[in-house]
Amino acid sequence: MNYFLTYTVYVLILSVLMGISTWKLFKKMGYNPLFAFIPFYNYFIILKETKHPKWWAVLSYLPIVGPIMMSVFHIYLMKKFGKNLFQHQLLTVILPFIYMASVNYSKDAEIEDESDNELFLTDEEKNTKKKDTFIGSITFAVVFATIIHVFVTQPFGIPTGSMERTLLVGDFLFVNKWSYGYRLPMRPVAIPFLQGTIMDTGEKGNPKDDPKSYAEGVKLPYSRILQFNKPQRNDVVVFNYPQDSVHVAIDRKDPYVKRCVAVAGDTFEMRGGRLFVNGKPETVLGDQEVQHAYTVNTGSQLDIPSLYNTYGFLPVREMQTEKGFLYAFQGLTDKTAAEIKALPNVVSMEESIFPKDSATISYKLNADKSAYTKSVDTTQSIFPVNKPWNQDWYGPVRIPKKGDVVAINKESLPMYQWIISEYEHNSLENKNGKIFINGKETSQYTIKQDYYMMVGDNRDASLDARFFGFVPEENIVGKPMFTWMSLQGAFSDASSTYQAPKKIRWERMFKATNTGEANKTSYWWVAAMILILFFGWEYFVKLFGKKKKEEDL
Repeated sequence: MNYFLTYTVYVLILSVLMGISTWKLFKKMGYNPLFAFIPFYNYFIILKETKHPKWWAVLSYLPIVGPIMMSVFHIYLMKKFGKNLFQHQLLTVILPFIYMASVNYSKDAEIEDESDNELFLTDEEKNTKKKDTFIGSITFAVVFATIIHVFVTQPFGIPTGSMERTLLVGDFLFVNKWSYGYRLPMRPVAIPFLQGTIMDTGEKGNPKDDPKSYAEGVKLPYSRILQFNKPQRNDVVVFNYPQDSVHVAIDRKDPYVKRCVAVAGDTFEMRGGRLFVNGKPETVLGDQEVQHAYTVNTGSQLDIPSLYNTYGFLPVREMQTEKGFLYAFQGLTDKTAAEIKALPNVVSMEESIFPKDSATISYKLNADKSAYTKSVDTTQSIFPVNKPWNQDWYGPVRIPKKGDVVAINKESLPMYQWIISEYEHNSLENKNGKIFINGKETSQYTIKQDYYMMVGDNRDASLDARFFGFVPEENIVGKPMFTWMSLQGAFSDASSTYQAPKKIRWERMFKATNTGEANKTSYWWVAAMILILFFGWEYFVKLFGKKKKEEDL
């Protein structure tokens, strides 16, 4: 309700600005000046008078799309009154209500005489009309793509191996934004197709200083419509990274994709690198392969490029030691691990499992380069920070559920402080051992929304909820639908000494992603139909337009 109330306020403000800056122009076009103040109808009149499709008016106040369409409609209106030069159009876009007001209140603003018959147009006028038609076509192609991107589905690339071998590095997906109800845009004024920033200023710059792709000052509260389903266990889910410190706007935080291994109310646990939910081992679906990290010592160098060709995804770090070579593999299936262990130059091989009751651990090479030693670092971001857990021995922890009443004290605060202060937007203070929420001392808190545990299928190479904590329902974007492109080697892997050779994985293209089945449904026929309809429709429109012109002549 708050969303639509805030949205209505924005629409009314824009409508008042539109009316104040154009009411005289509406009067000169033969309409009641008050019509300039009526949302949607004011743009309907402009489109009618400038001979453009009147239904476009419905696009005028949509989030993200609306500002683009408003600029286009404002330019149409200015052209109606003879403002055809580039500088006029530029002023109309960057200072819309100010420039239109200057025209509106000027004494010489008159409707420009127009002729529909191309026989009476000069060559210059014909060229201008062709240019305007071309620019209009490009604009509405962008608008159409923006509508699909904002309201239906969004493309998403897989840059890391955290979901191998379900989703491969270099897979490009389309995400269904309606899977769990449509989350309405929270930053309605934004540059189309950009997630959070316009550009990266580089490693030396502060990411917070990168130019944003949206207007932070124009904001709408979180709201979701038509929510018939919620994330279920084993769903592959796209969500906004909860602890993104660069972007305050929820829908502008970095997108992540993981598997929902536990839902609100479940108990999650890792025991020696094995995942348990509610005390039971995880259910492994047909498209999943259990994977683990391994340390391998060899007497001579392994042929890693050959192994890449055989097994595909195979991130590995190679170090030379006095006794031979040491390899740290990520994401080996049981079958792959057994085959590598059987290689003649392998001396020893063991699964890399962190010790129980220790904080996050890193590996450092010994001074004599004979082996790696495990280094405990209590400053690492395992969640919560006061638990002696790591990614292999984690929990048990109960996933917060809407309505849960949880105890808040010194021990439990690290578990819930982000929920209270960041996700559910309360003030939180810890004074002299006493905890205050919204200014009141308290020892308990009622959870306001559902939370989820999102973990990568490739557990030993995944930055997931074990590190950044529970994922709020408001951060959920949707489900991946299908892979529209798969390019091996599209992204470099800093965790690997070797990089996969570049090639297109034709067998993965236009395959369904979020089914849990090993053999995915192919959607090649859908892609073919879309292309045929698109080009066929374009041909039909051109043919119809040509015949109509001949009839008019």
